[in-house]
Amino acid sequence: MSYSQGQMKQLKSRSQDLRGLFERNITIEYVAEPLKAVSADADISKVLHWMEVKDFDVIGVETNETITGYVERSTLIRSQSGKCGDYQQIFHPKELIAISTPLMKLLPILQKRQRLFVLDCNQVTGIITCGDLQKAPVRMLLFGLVTLLEMNLLRLVRLYYPQDSWQKVLKADRLEAAQKLWRESQERNEATDLLDYLQFCDKRDLVLNHPELLEQLDLKSKRAGERFLKSAEKLRNRLAHAQSLVSGSSWTELISLAEAMEKLLIQCEEIES
Repeated sequence: MSYSQGQMKQLKSRSQDLRGLFERNITIEYVAEPLKAVSADADISKVLHWMEVKDFDVIGVETNETITGYVERSTLIRSQSGKCGDYQQIFHPKELIAISTPLMKLLPILQKRQRLFVLDCNQVTGIITCGDLQKAPVRMLLFGLVTLLEMNLLRLVRLYYPQDSWQKVLKADRLEAAQKLWRESQERNEATDLLDYLQFCDKRDLVLNHPELLEQLDLKSKRAGERFLKSAEKLRNRLAHAQSLVSGSSWTELISLAEAMEKLLIQCEEIES
């Protein structure tokens, strides 16, 4: 089954719409934690004990029922006595982030800061750290990105390998695997296009084996593109199996990968049908 030019444009438009939905509508509101706070007059020894029991590294400090700053547990350990207000740190603008900020905008900021305080209607109400990136909304965002990327890789395969010419490029065992799945769907009366039964690795290899696509997507080299797309595939597998997002890597690497996936996705979408 071949796709018309109109259908290809529709696929591209759908990808852009879905990317916008993920990138704009999933905000830090859904992952931030409320910032626990104590009075500025609170005794340090009591607060320190409470922080240790709750395993809090930082808490807010309230003055007249408004959180005006914060204090770190490490500071209280060194101080041992006095009032929390004596040791509070005032929020720096670079430590603050609006509650309406999209998660994609948050990610690169968390590469440089261990935590951010959440600003809601000019009041600090929450806190967010890298640990919060393990939560479901972040997983939804990342899974959405990698799924849209895979969808666009398939669109490019349809576009640059007309009339099933991709079958001559794909390795024989991978073609056979796709055909097996396709035949099973036929038996259930569910079969669509054979291309729909390619795996992520198949779409990756077909795109990387087309010199023009390699250049347009600015992947530098086939090896670099393969390394990057394998990382994206591994992330998708971790997401699908509810594993830790940073298993075998780090938050810095994960955030860099997410940014690179978004960039490549946009480049894919810019390639006209």
